[in-house]
Amino acid sequence: MISKVDIERLISEVAETVDDLKIEEKKGKLGELETKAMAPDFWSTPETAKKVLSEIDSIKSELTTADEIQKSASSLLELFNISSDAELEAISLEFNEIEEKFRRFQTFKFLSGKYDNSDAILSIHSGQGGTEANDWADMLMRMYQRYAERSGWSCQIEHVVRGTETGISTVTMLISGQFAFGKLKRETGTHRLVRLSPFNSQNLRQTSFAGVEVTPVIEDNDEIKINENDLEIKAVKSGGPGGQHVNKTSSAIQLRHIPTGITVHNSEQRSQAQNREAAMRILRAKLWQLEEEKKEKELRQIKGDHKIAGWGNQIRNYVLHPYKLVKDLRTGVERNDPENVLDGDLDQFVEAEIRIM
Repeated sequence: MISKVDIERLISEVAETVDDLKIEEKKGKLGELETKAMAPDFWSTPETAKKVLSEIDSIKSELTTADEIQKSASSLLELFNISSDAELEAISLEFNEIEEKFRRFQTFKFLSGKYDNSDAILSIHSGQGGTEANDWADMLMRMYQRYAERSGWSCQIEHVVRGTETGISTVTMLISGQFAFGKLKRETGTHRLVRLSPFNSQNLRQTSFAGVEVTPVIEDNDEIKINENDLEIKAVKSGGPGGQHVNKTSSAIQLRHIPTGITVHNSEQRSQAQNREAAMRILRAKLWQLEEEKKEKELRQIKGDHKIAGWGNQIRNYVLHPYKLVKDLRTGVERNDPENVLDGDLDQFVEAEIRIM
């Protein structure tokens, strides 16, 4: 049963987190942004205007949630002080709800990286295994689409290569929303599926792998600069087995960054110009990732070997047979309802990942 000490501890933790998040400073920042949004020429640069409005919404959401939690916890303590023993069960239930909301809010203090509040570019690549692996990559694509939907984010496919028989070989998605990159960045790595295969007559147990990469959307005026002379640009036709989603003209774009050899495709927009812009956004993200990997390598040389979440480093198992289990190998979080997880119920895994320092 709940005690006064429990409620006082929660109030203290909330106050500490609010202090860590510099809520008072953010109130000042919000005022500055709202003043900027009222300027007559605010919409003269639409992309900048949208970014400012997004930041305003993000700060407002954080401030509102902080205020609600603080008031709820204080009110609960007042209620506890005047309640009878018979009323403690109801107070305990309310305490659990407030604490759960606070734990979710508390993850904001772990999202302080430069690009944590950026949109995310999430790519999925099927591993070896042909049809089986392509189907698994397709399942992961749907999982992240559903997670984005549950989170109130938008999810747009930028480029997809369909499998020969079913599923996908690779897909790149733009996920836009508050802290999209910060929350998804540690999904990077190899995801393993174990199930009875629906693609062979013996219905044998099959293990499939798919790689996930997550990078932030980096604006073209930010730290990643691309020299146009370093680009090889081609107009190409979309691949895949056909169907309504395949672009039958040559509006699809392939960019090759000559110094690094990185190649990027984009095919889902209506024009070459739109596909080129989207491809450049993906290229900037991949160049940023390359720089981050260099920094990690240098850090490993100084501090000793450290396993980076990337292709070849399995991070999570999804077992559908002979038992049901989803287990994250880094955080130890386990779930016995893989169907719900694959339907986008990832909050428990994501929140645990965020707390990994």
